[in-house]
Amino acid sequence: MISVNDFKTGLTVQVDNDIFTVLDFQHVKPGKGAAFVRSKLKNLRNGNVVEKTFRAGETIGRAQIENRAVQYLYNSGSEYTFMDNETFDQFNLDKKQLEWELNFLKENMTVNITSYQGEILGIQMPNSVDLKVTETEPGVKGNTAQGATKNATVETGLTVQVPLFINEGDVLLIDTREGKYISRA
Repeated sequence: MISVNDFKTGLTVQVDNDIFTVLDFQHVKPGKGAAFVRSKLKNLRNGNVVEKTFRAGETIGRAQIENRAVQYLYNSGSEYTFMDNETFDQFNLDKKQLEWELNFLKENMTVNITSYQGEILGIQMPNSVDLKVTETEPGVKGNTAQGATKNATVETGLTVQVPLFINEGDVLLIDTREGKYISRA
């Protein structure tokens, strides 16, 4: 059990039989009435973000999340197959569990799997990945003051805004949290 007064960003808690991670919290002491904690929590099972208010000092369950390294092997239809790097056990995840991550996932890539009491909640991508540009229009110098961009499609099908000097075949460093171009790799 943990007190809501000890909330920290990234903490995993169990509320109403669901597993949440704390995205944001605020301790509020109104002039009249009891203090409370306003929080923004992300459900790790379905990805929904909810706002919950707790009384100051209220205790809730702490969820022990396990992370371990796995390797993405291949997909067949809507099933994506991964292999545990320690035990070499293979398991499948459904496409619905990986919607955002599929923008960055390549075969043989190592990622972390997040699980709670044996239930797989999802995968954690590295903060950035190297992806090759498969399609982009040629950059044209012209009426640009600064910071001109164009669309580029990378090998996973993701389209990102890139500077004009990027060409097909270039390998880019892409931020997996926001899906944005960082630099050339």
